[in-house]
Amino acid sequence: MKILVSIKRVADPDNASKLKVSADGSAVTSEGLEWKMNPFDDWSLEAALRLTENAAEKNKRVGEVVLVSIGPNDEHTQRIIREGLAKGAERGILVEADEGNLDAGVVSVILKAIVDKESPDLVAMGKQAADGDSNVAGTALAEKLGWPIANSAMRIMTVDDGKTLEIQRELDTGVATVKVTGPAVLTTSDRILHPESVQNGVTPDGHQYAKLEVGGRYASLKGIMQAKKKPIDQMSIADLGVDATKALNYTKFELPPARSGETTFVEDAADLVDKLHNTAKVI
Repeated sequence: MKILVSIKRVADPDNASKLKVSADGSAVTSEGLEWKMNPFDDWSLEAALRLTENAAEKNKRVGEVVLVSIGPNDEHTQRIIREGLAKGAERGILVEADEGNLDAGVVSVILKAIVDKESPDLVAMGKQAADGDSNVAGTALAEKLGWPIANSAMRIMTVDDGKTLEIQRELDTGVATVKVTGPAVLTTSDRILHPESVQNGVTPDGHQYAKLEVGGRYASLKGIMQAKKKPIDQMSIADLGVDATKALNYTKFELPPARSGETTFVEDAADLVDKLHNTAKVI
């Protein structure tokens, strides 16, 4: 199985206090920001690695994972791709682009061009990005490809000798189970990190992955050294011959109002309800 995993670099959510908006409100400035792999994409990478390995034999690879990242060709993007390679992916692709000229529609057009070149069995990505939160790129890509899509996957099992995926999708009100015959697009929820969330028919069903609380696996020292030699193909949007014109343009950004830091004590439940309703105006 060949899986293409889309990974995006985002400003580290743990350092959101460093975000600044330009004086005219037209853009978010990147000065001083720390960059990391979009955590939602990290979940998809973990799912892809589990689908293409025999974890009972020291994570022996039985498939191929190819990373693709769209954004600036700088040390930050390169580092994030190398991080994914160190975790186990075989190779990377970097499509150089100005982040200010990207939206979900443009990303889906670029990814389709990469899919046409790579012919993967599965495309995996986070259900959303930690910065834009649009939850659109995966669905837009599937529509352009004419492929089925399973969003918010929380459990994946291969059936029919690996030709079909049985996927449990996380819903607001429960769980839906679907069967998808590839090629297909997949987005994941954080519950894909649970120890028993992926069964690929190669790793013994009784194997238990380590419990992951926040993100995917850590890279081993061996993986970090191997990643230095793994290839990253670099190309431009022009090389792909696609129209990357944005359809969505942001007109203004505003930071939330600063918190006062004032602490209010209440006498009883009735006083709490009164202050929440009349002072905070949240109920």
